[in-house]
Amino acid sequence: MKFIVDNIFLIGLVIISGGALLIPFLQQRGSKLTLLQATQLINTGKTLVLDVRDVEQFNAAHLRDARNIPLKDLSQRVAELDKFKGKNVIVVCQSGTQTAKAEGLLKKAGFTEVHGLTGGIAAWQAQGLPTASQKAAK
Repeated sequence: MKFIVDNIFLIGLVIISGGALLIPFLQQRGSKLTLLQATQLINTGKTLVLDVRDVEQFNAAHLRDARNIPLKDLSQRVAELDKFKGKNVIVVCQSGTQTAKAEGLLKKAGFTEVHGLTGGIAAWQAQGLPTASQKAAK
């Protein structure tokens, strides 16, 4: 008991630090899809794949039939996607870390079925799943 009283500030600091480390895990970061779930949705043909990476990254490799609108331009160009509001939208970035922001923008614009790809294009490629490139498309 004496230890606790003598070190109450240190113990409080440890508890607060531990809580701060848990906050990102406790916050909801949008709806995420595994690679299998994304593949199944894409195969239904009723899904828009939105790649929010830069044009150069998109041109190097992207999911087949993906549409590219860089994240920095999405808020100004979201109207281009209005015809897809009734479809599932899978948001893809490089590693899955940027999808939450894009999901939020799309949901504010009225999209209801918006999901982020867990692990992004990096996870997709790591599993050997097919990609397209602008060089191949030309």
